[in-house]
Amino acid sequence: MNITVVGRGRVGSGLAHLWNGAGHAVTCLGRDGGDASGADVVVVAVPGQAIAEALGGVSGLSGRTTVDTTNIYQERDGSFPSLSHHIKSIVGGPTAKAFSTVFAATYAQVSTRRIRPGNLFAGDAEARDITEQLIRDAGFDPVFVGDLTPGARLLEDSSGLTRALAERMGPFFYRYGRPGDF
Repeated sequence: MNITVVGRGRVGSGLAHLWNGAGHAVTCLGRDGGDASGADVVVVAVPGQAIAEALGGVSGLSGRTTVDTTNIYQERDGSFPSLSHHIKSIVGGPTAKAFSTVFAATYAQVSTRRIRPGNLFAGDAEARDITEQLIRDAGFDPVFVGDLTPGARLLEDSSGLTRALAERMGPFFYRYGRPGDF
């Protein structure tokens, strides 16, 4: 799969490394922008407040399937129900929210886990299969929480809980399952 990652920080470069290891062709774009016209999927890995600026420098986005990894750290722009919806308004293609509830600091350890950690995600039906594949190829098990609306906002609003837990225990993995699954 051809993946374009917009963002070269810990999340973007960390995911690119995992997906390269899984055999995908990954292109990382930074502040200088670039072209995403050859991408099967575009992954947005920038701070939530930098979405418009980051995507403004990228050509070839129109209609692409997009995976949003951003989190909300400042006041939300009331124009959109979620950061994912902001991204979707720019790109115009099927959109999912994933990797926003896992820590980039754990990426190097994910392959060493006895049981694959979970990764909560939400998304449009058309983005679900590709998002699940990217989650699995990064070493996690996908846990679908629902459609983009209201799922993306739900995941974004949970970031306060995730940060509070991390203050007590440091970066962590999680796993959800039914009794008997593990």
